[in-house]
Amino acid sequence: MNVSYWELKNWFSNVDYTVVGSGIVGLHTALRLRERFPESKILVLEKGALPEGASTKNAGFACFGSLSEIIEDLKNHSEEEVIQLIQKRWNGLQLLRKRLGDATIDFKPYGGYELFLKEDESTYAECLQKLPFVNDILKPLFKADVFAKEVDRFDFKGIHEYLIFNPFEGQIDTGNMMQALLKEAHANNILILNQQNVTDFQDTDTGVQIQTNDFVFTSKKVLFATNGFAGTLTEGAVRPARAQVLITEPIPNLDIKGTFHIDGGYYYFRNIENRILFGGGRNLDFEGETTSEFGLTEQIQNRLEQLLREVILPNTEYKIAHRWSGIMGLGSHKKPIVEQLSPNVYCGVRLGGMGVAIGSLVGQELADLV
Repeated sequence: MNVSYWELKNWFSNVDYTVVGSGIVGLHTALRLRERFPESKILVLEKGALPEGASTKNAGFACFGSLSEIIEDLKNHSEEEVIQLIQKRWNGLQLLRKRLGDATIDFKPYGGYELFLKEDESTYAECLQKLPFVNDILKPLFKADVFAKEVDRFDFKGIHEYLIFNPFEGQIDTGNMMQALLKEAHANNILILNQQNVTDFQDTDTGVQIQTNDFVFTSKKVLFATNGFAGTLTEGAVRPARAQVLITEPIPNLDIKGTFHIDGGYYYFRNIENRILFGGGRNLDFEGETTSEFGLTEQIQNRLEQLLREVILPNTEYKIAHRWSGIMGLGSHKKPIVEQLSPNVYCGVRLGGMGVAIGSLVGQELADLV
């Protein structure tokens, strides 16, 4: 890149903090750094034209985990760890709402529901059995029961009689949220450069030398917020996980409102105004979907369409308007990685598919490490 004196002076000289990634975590990191260091020079590098990964591609669920997901987490984590995770997600959602405002992000407190397919008898029975226990362990946090049985009023087909309802969940407009965060970053004199992929970095005595596809410069500190693309950075502790999504054309008189989970959270759908947004199916091909490549597969798209046709909208005509995919960051543990990697390099990654809920808090924690 042919860099001018003015570009060197204004963008690449005396950089105090460079944040890699302009998603939910990256922008919250930059905004928190601005609060802590009002006079500092903060630069955000983003490899995509828009925030890559999942920040602009997620389903907009303001949720902290379905009952079956929490029960599964209790099998792999301690009770204390699971409660801490849920508390972080809940606190993160409140931080996001406080920073941007419910009207800006179009927060709708419709609640969340979990459906159980007829063939999934064991998960259904386990959830009904363990519902009182999960409510008990979460009561100190929410001061009320989180989960309750409800008879299906949405006319779904091929499911068990009861849905599990969570009144504390809601939905947001992902596009509005990210635009608002970007506007706030610009208003706080945070510089954002798009289509700059960090290809190498070296932590030295004088700061961190950063190599992108276009230029080399030095920053005093570097904070990585690259989530699903952080495998090399974390020596494999983060794995990319692709999520495939579709959305329908508008459906007249659509009565479905809320966020919904099926099959342990591997499928999820919601209304967005009078459309249905539906994603998931990664469990059909874990190996194939452990990828940082965007794309769609016939196997998963066919299953999404089948569930949409047979379970969610069995008596409704609809058309698919659009399809896309996003990249999440998962690992063997659900706890995000927020840590210092070397004297001047830090990371906040492994959001576990809960970026909307926990991203703002991880960004704040990452900035507070400096």
